[in-house]
Amino acid sequence: MIAVFDTPQLVAEEAAAAIAAHVAAESPTTVALAGGSTPSATYERLAAMDIDWSGVTLWLGDERWVAADHPESNIAMARRALGAGAHRLVAPDFGVGDPEAAAADYARALTACFAETDADNRPGLVLLGMGDDGHTASLFPGSDALAERDRPYVANWVDDKQTWRLTATFPLLWSARKVFFLVTGEGKAEMVRRIVEGGEPLPAQRVAAGADDVTWFLDAAAASRLRETPL
Repeated sequence: MIAVFDTPQLVAEEAAAAIAAHVAAESPTTVALAGGSTPSATYERLAAMDIDWSGVTLWLGDERWVAADHPESNIAMARRALGAGAHRLVAPDFGVGDPEAAAADYARALTACFAETDADNRPGLVLLGMGDDGHTASLFPGSDALAERDRPYVANWVDDKQTWRLTATFPLLWSARKVFFLVTGEGKAEMVRRIVEGGEPLPAQRVAAGADDVTWFLDAAAASRLRETPL
């Protein structure tokens, strides 16, 4: 499903409403958080809503290999934007000191979370963004994690950025009960067209193609190059 709204602000509002509806209907459940400005605006709206988070375990679809209080940390952004809603956020342990060990540790923690909240041990709702190169989570074009089929969460070296990222893999993202892509801005419009209409096998397209229930939340700018703009 593709939903288009006039402004980024409306995307954040409508996505927040859909997330709140999922939490109300499916709790206990898990919600995977994405980094970036559009998700951050969505989380700020969630923080202002009357939501019972007590049955919700939050986790990260990906994270930079930086300390939890670093300005680029998704953990820090989520806690800041969600406020009290983030009290059950399960985060990677950077004290492990090694990205691959931290990813393996986190995979075990997430497996336990899914077992507690879902009869089939599946993630509930996964929120994702998309880069202008077609990456999602930290599944970047050309990176090794694209080939992973056994482990749910791995350390992924991103050569273009010369840094490690921790990321959910395709099998974990494909297993989610729902996936929401939150994408705004003219700078993403061509990639949205290539993925949504062109079906190019870039990481975001591959996640969308393999998941059961996918909704794209787009603003008018991000949807501007689609031949037929959905309602």
